[in-house]
Amino acid sequence: MRERIDEYLTYLSEEEKYSANTTAAYRNDLSQFFEWLQEQGYTQSGWASVGPEQMTEFLFYLREREYAPSTIARKMAAIKSYFHHLVEREEIVEDPTENVDSPKVKKFAPQALSRDGIVRLMTEAARVKNLKGLRDRAMLELLYSTGLRVSELVNLTIADVSVAQWTVRCGTGANARVVPVSPRAMGALTEYLEEGRVGLAREGDEVLFVNMRGGRLTRQGLWLIIKHYVQQAGIKVQVTPHTLRHSFAIHRLKEGSELSELQELLGHANISTTQAYNQGRDDQD
Repeated sequence: MRERIDEYLTYLSEEEKYSANTTAAYRNDLSQFFEWLQEQGYTQSGWASVGPEQMTEFLFYLREREYAPSTIARKMAAIKSYFHHLVEREEIVEDPTENVDSPKVKKFAPQALSRDGIVRLMTEAARVKNLKGLRDRAMLELLYSTGLRVSELVNLTIADVSVAQWTVRCGTGANARVVPVSPRAMGALTEYLEEGRVGLAREGDEVLFVNMRGGRLTRQGLWLIIKHYVQQAGIKVQVTPHTLRHSFAIHRLKEGSELSELQELLGHANISTTQAYNQGRDDQD
């Protein structure tokens, strides 16, 4: 897939006579999109496997990181141009960006699991009683309980967890915050710390969640874990690595939380980003 992008950039430069600066801008935007697809586990079947759902999720990813609408529009223009090229060359059948109106990012509501879906997912994770199962259940419960970003979760250290105060410290810079942890999630996390992590982590390593070799768990690794339990639970709806974060936000709004409170919990710099969850809440009603 990366090679196909390179071929397209060569086409822009040599056949369309785009300037070096314009080609470089296309390279940056398409590379960011491809790297995001890799992190989410969407590159296993090539460009033909990218659909409207992935485009919606990527748009929300950009909005959540406070990109200006003009920047989002530019990035989407590059991606639209690329997919249009693939369709013209008959390398893919359908253009996933055809009905995506990039400047109107607000209309794209983040997708969440129903409460029943959450219960089924957590129940499936709780069935596995070995070290891996203790770790996986703690991660899933913590993601749903706190609304952490996937990148924030994999970067947690033991020092970030306060069992006494039932909180975790996460994020960096403007996103740094302390968030409360539900009793259920803290119970799963405590069990992992006492019985699971000690059998997995390398001595002296302070990272909270580790892989089966004792190293830091990656975002890609976490996505594969989530995907496994989604399949085991028989959940048929689209689930991405940020679905639990979206579910946390939408369910909190349905329970009566204020947008300003949710903004603080999610670490959004701008409340307009948080407001996108209102549509998701209404869609589940």
